[in-house]
Amino acid sequence: MAAETPSMLSASAQRLTQASTSSNSLGAGLSDGARRAIALWLGGCAAWVFSMVVLGGMTRLTRSGLSMTDWKFTGEKAPSTQEEWEAEFSKYKASPEYHKVNRGMSLEEFKFIYWMEYAHRMWGRALGIVFSVPAVFFAARGCVNGPLARRLSLLFAMGATQGFVGWWMVRSGLQETKEEWEVPRVSPYRLAAHLTSAAIIYGTLLWTSLSLAFPTSAAAAVSSDVAMTAGVNVLRRWAHPVAGLIAITALSGAFVAGMDAGHAYNTFPLMNGRLIPEEYWALPGWRNAFESTAAVQLHHRALALCTLGAVSALWARARTLPLPGPSRLLVHAMMGMATLQVALGITTLLTYVPPSLGTAHQAGALTLLTLALGLLHTLRRGPSAAAKFGMASQLGTPAALAAVLAVGTAVTQFS
Repeated sequence: MAAETPSMLSASAQRLTQASTSSNSLGAGLSDGARRAIALWLGGCAAWVFSMVVLGGMTRLTRSGLSMTDWKFTGEKAPSTQEEWEAEFSKYKASPEYHKVNRGMSLEEFKFIYWMEYAHRMWGRALGIVFSVPAVFFAARGCVNGPLARRLSLLFAMGATQGFVGWWMVRSGLQETKEEWEVPRVSPYRLAAHLTSAAIIYGTLLWTSLSLAFPTSAAAAVSSDVAMTAGVNVLRRWAHPVAGLIAITALSGAFVAGMDAGHAYNTFPLMNGRLIPEEYWALPGWRNAFESTAAVQLHHRALALCTLGAVSALWARARTLPLPGPSRLLVHAMMGMATLQVALGITTLLTYVPPSLGTAHQAGALTLLTLALGLLHTLRRGPSAAAKFGMASQLGTPAALAAVLAVGTAVTQFS
């Protein structure tokens, strides 16, 4: 019995490794044409989600998100007659936002914010069709193996859930405020959850698309080059924590958005003349980190600068290493994007968050996360190396998404 134990453990380790390196088996048994077609489709879905995040940012920044006061699973028909518009406007007039923010708004002004929110909802529902119909088509043609079927099922479930998360978020903004002076807004915890789930869906789509398009990573392709393999191993150890920091910084930005914290302390580098504002400890305990305008903005500033520093260090280290071309290119792109993102964030703050800059800053965060995930994908170990290192070698791969998920899940428990 004891003699059989090593082989049993080896078999178990092999099964775990196979499960952990599912990206290597997503295209197993598929023709090159089918694999490329599915990669292109999923890449298009990822781009669609990216546009959804950008449109959602525009909807929030134009204060359009609370214009539709109900939600139906099957969808809403847009008003087409004067009577239907008046009925929708009457529903909005009963909301706290109308009474405290938009009292006296005309019907024409209401139509603008209504169409913004309606477009955001319909764009999301259209994505359901863009994802589901090709999935059925590819499955019917026998182009979906077991691992890919499980991944697509997970993505479908995540996408369907996202609609409920969005309405759960909107509902929090339709409730009466606790204080007369408070402006109605959605819960920052629920907004963070909504953006977190969108980022996870986007990242999963992107990673799956890349895994099908490039089944052999840039790192694996140069595995016979000892010097370059050593450089890849060094960069991999740096890239995972940097990607995680990028994700956490993006999540902190969701709390800035949820608290409208960008409309306060519109100076830089100091916050109204102080490094740490007097109002920093405005609330007791853990709530201060997520519900204090001063704390939320200070944390985001600090994390953004730390992220820029981390990406700069990654870039400087990469310049000294022999690396595959795709990995080096992505490191350079991350350096440029991180610099641009910080500059864009500062400009957005100093100009009191105009919708155009605020939306661009949100898109920039997702762009930087995209580059980080792309870099991690080029640094994947080959199948033989993955088998040698086992599950531990793969746990860090989606580090950015894991960080977003862990923090986002934790904070939303208190909403």
